[in-house]
Amino acid sequence: MSKPILLSIVESRGHPDFTDLYEQLGFEHQWVTSMRKALSFVKKTAPDYVVAEFFYGYGNNYAGVNISNLDVFLYSLEKYAPQARVIALVSKAERQHAERLNEIIAYHGIAQYPVRESDMRTLLTS
Repeated sequence: MSKPILLSIVESRGHPDFTDLYEQLGFEHQWVTSMRKALSFVKKTAPDYVVAEFFYGYGNNYAGVNISNLDVFLYSLEKYAPQARVIALVSKAERQHAERLNEIIAYHGIAQYPVRESDMRTLLTS
């Protein structure tokens, strides 16, 4: 039996490295450094979990249509890996915006910075 796949989308230095935890919990840990690479990955391989940073789209960054950097990815995930559970990493200042997106496309969980290993363990084992 193959290991469940956990995809980390690392777009900033603030993304915590829980590789040891993921491996301890029995995941095959894959990571990419951009949404474009994440989209390419999920078209080929359906992850069981996705851990991604949430960045609110201030100004015109997302053409006023999307809330954040995750919108397009989450809609694509519905098509290519609908069973995937998404954990969004978010700053305290942007939590309200992450909750807004969560009302449109449900996450498995939201972890607020600073994310502790125990927080991530709870999200991955619940």
